[in-house]
Amino acid sequence: MHKSDRDMDEEVLINVGIGETRIATVVDGQLDQFILERAHMSAEGRAGHSLLGNIYLGRVQRVLPGMQAAFVEIGLKRAGFLGAREARCLTELPSMRDEAPPPISECVREGQALLVQVVKDPIRDKGARLSANITLPGRLLVLVPNQDGVAMSRRIEDPAERERLTEICERMIAKMTAINADTRGANGNNRPIRTGGYIVRTAATGADIAELEEDAIRLNDLWRDIEGRRLQASPPSSIYYDVDPVTKAMRDCVGISTRRILIDDAQAYAIARAYCAESMPQMLDRLERFNGPGQLFDLYEVEQDLSAALDPIVPLKSGGHLVIESTEALTAVDVNSGSYTEATGLEETSVRTNLEAAREICRQLKLRGIGGVVVIDFIHMDDADNIARLLDVLRDGLANDRTPTQISGMSEFGLVEMTRKRTREPLARLLSEDCGGCGGTGRTRSLVAVGNEILRKVERENAARPGRPIRVRAAGEVASWLNDSEDRLLTRLQQRLGVGVEIDSRPGFSRERYEISVE
Repeated sequence: MHKSDRDMDEEVLINVGIGETRIATVVDGQLDQFILERAHMSAEGRAGHSLLGNIYLGRVQRVLPGMQAAFVEIGLKRAGFLGAREARCLTELPSMRDEAPPPISECVREGQALLVQVVKDPIRDKGARLSANITLPGRLLVLVPNQDGVAMSRRIEDPAERERLTEICERMIAKMTAINADTRGANGNNRPIRTGGYIVRTAATGADIAELEEDAIRLNDLWRDIEGRRLQASPPSSIYYDVDPVTKAMRDCVGISTRRILIDDAQAYAIARAYCAESMPQMLDRLERFNGPGQLFDLYEVEQDLSAALDPIVPLKSGGHLVIESTEALTAVDVNSGSYTEATGLEETSVRTNLEAAREICRQLKLRGIGGVVVIDFIHMDDADNIARLLDVLRDGLANDRTPTQISGMSEFGLVEMTRKRTREPLARLLSEDCGGCGGTGRTRSLVAVGNEILRKVERENAARPGRPIRVRAAGEVASWLNDSEDRLLTRLQQRLGVGVEIDSRPGFSRERYEISVE
């Protein structure tokens, strides 16, 4: 049986730098999940704040019946992609059941203005993936304005609690419908704004009626405000940006299993404290301002774990290892026993290695942000009970994962296939990029990642020896990025530290080589 949320020892770490905010979730002493929010937003969302959750008033550019999709102009460099399933709510108000969508031509028409939300960030040459089925997350509930009914987090397992929460939410839907009854709709007629339905989040477990109603009212007010902005806007327009990275981390990463929240920045700590005071006062005594000694992520060895998460080879304690390789189509995971052998026989060796590998694979999928199709090649086992045991370990390891995952059985060739919903760029794409001279790994650290690492280390040097000028020697492209960043990161850092930081370009340096000295 998997650990419940209440059984896990979970800590949330928030590191705020001049160029990015990093959120790490540490479970039972191990880095479990990592979220990166960069401090600026490019036209593509690449190397900027994630666009996830942002809402735009777009205009349908093209409808492609053959693809069952439409392209929608939302004001970014590339039009967004809207699939028929994500547009189905425009034809009727469906319940929260997974039914076949109508043809895209019945959902939208070219030139039509419509409200859409980013559900997947732009990646390389692909535009953002969009949905017309808007979702507005609160701490306990998610409001789904264009969808009726009540859906429940699969992590809420107790039938009595599920029934209690459903009944409360159904009463709140009726109450919010009454509140909205006299509100003009965004299309300019006298129809009231849709109230919609709710998805009940895991954090709602045990919440009382007053807490749930407070969340529902806050979300309903937000939806009314969004509808009001839409009425005043012309496509393409930005209508709503999701909350700041710290508030988002408090809302989405902190739950009943969170024992401690550590934040290493005074302003971010104040934001988190204000959010706690308003939305989750029971967490106030678990919120701490980290003032050292040392660096927060160093203390928890997060930096070391992040570096390891970029390596395709993952060692196992038994002596075996995993090889994780991702392509555009799928991620392949190969399990190798290495030199590990059991005196009791080959089957027992395979079982022990496979079980250890399965637990580590679950952790790596979450940590690396791997989505899409995943194919795992386990070591061959003959016993059906051992195979069933292995599949149970995989299911248990992902039972508490916030990202939906489906796991197939094992094929006759020892392969297990799973699909994990893609919601963000994987860690490898956030911190590295394709290259031709990286020693055979196929990837090298990205320019933005190296630049932000230097900024963090400059802050570290200043903390150790404050008030003294700092000099950075780096490759030409890195020096140019630091000096000419569109968000003036270097200027902002100097203002924050109160010292001068000189950047010297060194032609002979590789991208990842740099030197920092205190003058």
